[in-house]
Amino acid sequence: MSDNKHSGRGLSGKGYYIALMLCAAAIATTSYLYYRNTTQAQQAVVQETVGVDIPAGTMGTEDVAVVATQPQASVPATDATTPATVKKPLQTVSPVSGETITGYSMEALSYNQTTRDWRVHNGIDLAAEDGAPVCAAADGEVYTVYEDDSLGYTVVIRHNDGYTSCYANLTEDTAVMPGDTVTMGQTIGYVGSSAIVETALGSHVHFSVTQNNEPIDPAEFLAIGSG
Repeated sequence: MSDNKHSGRGLSGKGYYIALMLCAAAIATTSYLYYRNTTQAQQAVVQETVGVDIPAGTMGTEDVAVVATQPQASVPATDATTPATVKKPLQTVSPVSGETITGYSMEALSYNQTTRDWRVHNGIDLAAEDGAPVCAAADGEVYTVYEDDSLGYTVVIRHNDGYTSCYANLTEDTAVMPGDTVTMGQTIGYVGSSAIVETALGSHVHFSVTQNNEPIDPAEFLAIGSG
């Protein structure tokens, strides 16, 4: 009788553990099936969403990758290079058509017939009739118009490449004012007799040129236009 009681308790204990294991297996199986079905449903929603416009502000972080697969329009590169400005070559012409009666002499002294002494000469003297028009030797801008103590009424014009031309021994009624833009050959004044240090030369124009504020032979400047 005692053996049968012990045998019944053993079987009863084993049955309890078997039932517990079966319940755990059933729960695991149910959880797996639920997870698989949920994943498949989410994948189906994502596949249907591809190619569909989604209103702004409704996308989550995970949705960005799906939208990014859509083709993006390429933006052509913009060429920001500005074409270089081509500078017009400097052209020149003589202020008057007369001959040179006194040459340029800055490295040696030359005799001045009016003052009767030896001195440097920063330009050339071009013979011309009294009252004859004097023209701009090149395109430029009038820098100043004034009366010089020695060379009389004078017009100064600035040009490209650092050149400045000066026209002296003019009449008081010059044809331009400071700030005026002038073109090569345009009348800027008239031949006069206002240069008190060159009265012995007769009617003429005293023409001088500098480049970067350094005096140069005006003949070299006029030769630019003949090249």
